[in-house]
Amino acid sequence: MSSHSEHFECRWLASRWLLIAYAGLQAVAAACLFQLSLPVAVVVALCMLCLAHASWVLPRHILLSHEAAYCGLRWTDKGWWVYNHSEGWQPIELHPDSLALPLIVLLRFRLTGQRRVRALCVPRDSLPRRLHRQLRVRLKFSRYRWAAAE
Repeated sequence: MSSHSEHFECRWLASRWLLIAYAGLQAVAAACLFQLSLPVAVVVALCMLCLAHASWVLPRHILLSHEAAYCGLRWTDKGWWVYNHSEGWQPIELHPDSLALPLIVLLRFRLTGQRRVRALCVPRDSLPRRLHRQLRVRLKFSRYRWAAAE
């Protein structure tokens, strides 16, 4: 797995479990808002903020239906690359605090030339099991995993 010349590519789909978890957390947030003794206008404003957050997060991070949603990762001899429909393949630098766990892969990365650190969540049900395992192994044991793309 540590050969510098090996190529790896995976593209994932929307995760049902991630959608269920997000919807559950939104429901808990709404229930908490209605349990607080706040003025109605404040509760309505906070509910609107929750809806605005959902309208931003759902298409970009959970349903992957937005053009800017990242839905692919590739390793070549030139480094790591991430894919979205609007920009295509973009070179990235992975951060060492990325996690590769059996149920979920959390990628923290920075696009080349940018300071902002972004995050991706790749749950196990968004990829075939074999490919999810290969991704975890590649992230844990690749000699060049923190190398920036050239």
